[in-house]
Amino acid sequence: YGRFEMDTWYYSPYPEPYASCHKLYICEYSLKYFRKKATLLRHLAKLEARHPPGDEIYRSPPPPPNSPGACSGAVANPPIAVFEVDGKANKVYCQNLCLLSKLFLDHKTLYYDVDPFLFYVLCEVDADGYHTVGYFSKEKNCQVCRAVGGLFEPNVFGTAAACTNLLEAGARL
Repeated sequence: YGRFEMDTWYYSPYPEPYASCHKLYICEYSLKYFRKKATLLRHLAKLEARHPPGDEIYRSPPPPPNSPGACSGAVANPPIAVFEVDGKANKVYCQNLCLLSKLFLDHKTLYYDVDPFLFYVLCEVDADGYHTVGYFSKEKNCQVCRAVGGLFEPNVFGTAAACTNLLEAGARL
């Protein structure tokens, strides 16, 4: 996944022949999965969108110049962004997000029926694009958080709190 090689904690129901692979290669932008690194690299060479599908609903201001590592208020270093992704409009992306998160969440049950859900995807932003670091999902027209997933446990940014606060505040660009 991106520049990371991760040991997973749980089983996820990827379809065959992917389920029986010792190692999967996952595009960090589209979340498509591949059996071979060469196939992933070909996919990345053709890929134009370096961000999740859907609407960017929040982006932190960039850190001030000449003050590396300084953070105050809503400024984040690295900058972060949140995308709202509709499960019906972006079915494959959301299914892949659920399959990926199941590798780290024992009791996750949502994999394929993503149509009635909105997904809020938290990303770190750099010159290469938007790198997914966590998400949560909720049923449309419902204020209840359904599932929270952090892809990099020690560096999740308080995914649930950050996304929930943005959602409740109605933050929009």
